[in-house]
Amino acid sequence: MLHQQCQTAGGLMAATDRGPGASGSPSGPGGPAASGGPAGPLAGVRVVELAGIGPGPFAAMLLADLGADVVRVDRPGGAGLNIDPDYDVSNRNKRSVLLDLKSSDGPAAVLDLAERADILIEGYRPGVAERLGVGPEDCLGRNPRLVYGRMTGWGQEGPLADRAGHDIAYIAVTGALGMIGRPGEPPAIPANVLGDYAGGSLYLVIGVLAALQHARATGEGQVVDAAIVDGTAHLTAMIHGMMAAGGWQDRRGANLLDGGCPFYGTYETADGEFMAVGALEQRFYGEFVQLLGIADAAPARKDFGRWGELRAAVAARFKTRTREEWTAVFQDSDACVAPVLSLREAPGHPHLAARATFTEHSGITQPSPAPRFSATPGALRRPPAKPGADAAEIARDWGVPLP
Repeated sequence: MLHQQCQTAGGLMAATDRGPGASGSPSGPGGPAASGGPAGPLAGVRVVELAGIGPGPFAAMLLADLGADVVRVDRPGGAGLNIDPDYDVSNRNKRSVLLDLKSSDGPAAVLDLAERADILIEGYRPGVAERLGVGPEDCLGRNPRLVYGRMTGWGQEGPLADRAGHDIAYIAVTGALGMIGRPGEPPAIPANVLGDYAGGSLYLVIGVLAALQHARATGEGQVVDAAIVDGTAHLTAMIHGMMAAGGWQDRRGANLLDGGCPFYGTYETADGEFMAVGALEQRFYGEFVQLLGIADAAPARKDFGRWGELRAAVAARFKTRTREEWTAVFQDSDACVAPVLSLREAPGHPHLAARATFTEHSGITQPSPAPRFSATPGALRRPPAKPGADAAEIARDWGVPLP
């Protein structure tokens, strides 16, 4: 995912703790709780998201799913990806206003929103928000309690801070990409889930919520610098510890959790599909080889010199039945074996269906809000926001004049 002058920004403020001149209710008519559904644990929190692509919008979606009133400031001409707004799930549960930050009144409108917000998220290259007049100094000058979240790939400083980049580059330099794949083959690309969303969006959300807690306790806002390279590197903490202890080799496909182990990997079935095996512990492994039908013939699991032979035996056995047949064999066991499903197949998995892990909303099958809360559950309240469609509602509920 590209991170240049395009990511996200947002500002929020609790309904009971607003900036000067604020009026209306974030959960009033037209607001995120107007549907009458569960409010979510972030009800009353106000977020301003400066429109972008990738991790910023996803972070703002997560906040919105948990009940925050997220106002997305869209730009004329779109944010950079040619996606029909009706299907842009990362903009669900949000409202949108269309502002040109290069015009005379655009930055002023953003500052009015920031004054009434708790959190603001932007994903421009370093210095761009400042040149537009909506940087941290401008926004915190209007609202000293504001949490100003900055989402970038390289961070706000460093030799590459001003360079463009995609998810693949960020996970490459942190060592994360180099861990993934088979030995002797190029690294496998994990879509943009590892960098953009795990190392980027989730760390931004953690950062702004932690800073919000501090702001509410002290009255002091701050800037959160969420860089994908930092978050992705942080995700590899356990692996670095294992490597320092001598329990991890710094190469692909040679370790317990990267496919190097014959009982932790994927195997093709008779119909060209795959099963995933994670039978690490001895008791799970015992059940695995028993159900697979190789318990009497398989080499000992601790005989590392025969792991290649063990892998071949497991692979040959999986090729004798289809994925559906093997799923039936393992479904009631603790062998830690599961079918490898496609994105379209996943919602139909019996466990995910029973938990409503996926749901249909506005004609789109999509993941349900996560995580789950016993007292204040999140909810899908609104379809993906259409650029500029909610300006009148936002002006009324936030008490701001919008052009």
